[in-house]
Amino acid sequence: MAASPPPAQSAQGSPERLRVAIGCGVGATIETYDFIGFGTAAALYFGDVFFPDSDPLSATLLSFATLGIGFAARPLGGIIAGHLGDRVGRKPVLVGSLLLMGVATVLIGCLPTYQMVGVWAPVLLVAVRVVQGLAFGAEWGGAILMTFEHAPWRRRGLYTGITQAGFPVGLLLANLAFLISRHTLDDTWAWRVPFLLSAVLIAVGIFIRLKIDESPQFEELKEAGDVAKNPLWEVVREDWRGVLRAFCLRIAETAGYAVSVTFVLSYLNDDQAPDVSSGVSLTALVTAAALGIAATTCWGLLSDRVGRRPVYLLGCTVTLLWGVPLFLLVNTATAALVLVAFVISYAICQNSLAGVQGAWFCELFATRTRTAGTSLAYQLSAVVSGFTPMIATALYSAVGWTGPALLFSFYGLLGLVAALLTRETWDATERRQADAAAQTAAGTAVPAAQLR
Repeated sequence: MAASPPPAQSAQGSPERLRVAIGCGVGATIETYDFIGFGTAAALYFGDVFFPDSDPLSATLLSFATLGIGFAARPLGGIIAGHLGDRVGRKPVLVGSLLLMGVATVLIGCLPTYQMVGVWAPVLLVAVRVVQGLAFGAEWGGAILMTFEHAPWRRRGLYTGITQAGFPVGLLLANLAFLISRHTLDDTWAWRVPFLLSAVLIAVGIFIRLKIDESPQFEELKEAGDVAKNPLWEVVREDWRGVLRAFCLRIAETAGYAVSVTFVLSYLNDDQAPDVSSGVSLTALVTAAALGIAATTCWGLLSDRVGRRPVYLLGCTVTLLWGVPLFLLVNTATAALVLVAFVISYAICQNSLAGVQGAWFCELFATRTRTAGTSLAYQLSAVVSGFTPMIATALYSAVGWTGPALLFSFYGLLGLVAALLTRETWDATERRQADAAAQTAAGTAVPAAQLR
């Protein structure tokens, strides 16, 4: 059950609220650049580079399986980070996860290929991908919690939306890097350079995160001696239903992305699919990601105005209805329609859900177990989304494009049902109370009628 904000989180938030949101967003940008860049490389390069002895379909499946392994490792990263975040603090988790991700990503750019070392190449790729998964699993809970707990009560959706917008920024930068490298470098370096460039971003991100103060709500818990001794066990024992609901809500967004972006990129790169160049598909994705930066923040702001659930219901409904039209558009092989397909899939279907998750998920859990609860739900769903491109590829080989299309719609249906079964944490009464608190903090009298 969501609690009202403690005194440390005033109606106006902490003095560092905007700097924390941007700082966490920058870190999210870097981690997404690293993690999502792997997905782009898996769709475009890794089948040939690490699994050349397989036939093209098997190589794609193996490449996506490696992608999925990273997602499978994310729950463990989320569990570790959730425990440490609720026991030690949010800030150490933020810095540690970013450093670990940076080392793993640079190592990917240095890996030998199958032609160089044979079977050791995919083995090393899997090992480094597991480290990436652990780091990314630790990232989200810490970043969102820091932002949420520094934010003004009335603008939690907006501020967590700013941090969530770091993910489309990372997506944009990763695909820009691959788009440029694909047209300026040979195949030997085209996939390596984007990973090596991550070293510069990591240094910037570590510097920014070291400047951020610890969450005021966590500091209050420590002073009160109310820090959970075993936050993971506590949240599973007392609020497993909340974890399950958040898990299903998250699947609609992350697994939907895995079909509409990761799989579709590979689909358009397939010899049997529509004749769409990688330049066209990457340009469409870059455009969608650029729009998604503003879209994610705006969806979060909208949830501050109308509530979390209405926005989520809208996004899931569009996802449910969009599966078949998505593939009908990309099957035309027309650049403009491919662009429309990516924009709707990302800026509407995915961003509408991602923009709300930061605030809604945090409000579903108590402060003392908030990192454990949100991280567990968020990262367990990553297992499903991580193997979704492989599942979509298998469905495509069995029944054609209708298989992935219906899979995408199914994820929308799952999210829709979960949203209907999850309580609204930011209803009209909560919004009026927050408005009254903001006016009181500003020294303005609050009409009694507003509090009813």
